[in-house]
Amino acid sequence: MNFIIKLILSTIAVLITAWLLPGVSIDGNSFFTAFILAIVLAFLNAVLKPILVFLTIPVTILTLGLFYLVINALIIILAEHLVDGFHVRGFFTALLFSIVLSLISSVLDALAGVNKKD
Repeated sequence: MNFIIKLILSTIAVLITAWLLPGVSIDGNSFFTAFILAIVLAFLNAVLKPILVFLTIPVTILTLGLFYLVINALIIILAEHLVDGFHVRGFFTALLFSIVLSLISSVLDALAGVNKKD
């Protein structure tokens, strides 16, 4: 049940972020497209991101961890190609999208109390 709540909060965070950033669009501000995007991002973050992090350890160490932001932007760009109706203008917009999305998701998770251990 916690996963479904987290997925719905991620969908809302995607909609808010797309509304805030001018270079990001979701066709018709569709909740369904944002939901599919949240699922794709969750899958890519669970499967692809650990592989990319492992393969780029030297670069990540060299940049003091800032390369994680590049990995996040690349995942957003890949998600753009996988989800119809989701568009990002370029790499730096994807980078900004990933930062703002993580901030909004954190705020929504805190407000909903999703990560609390009872």
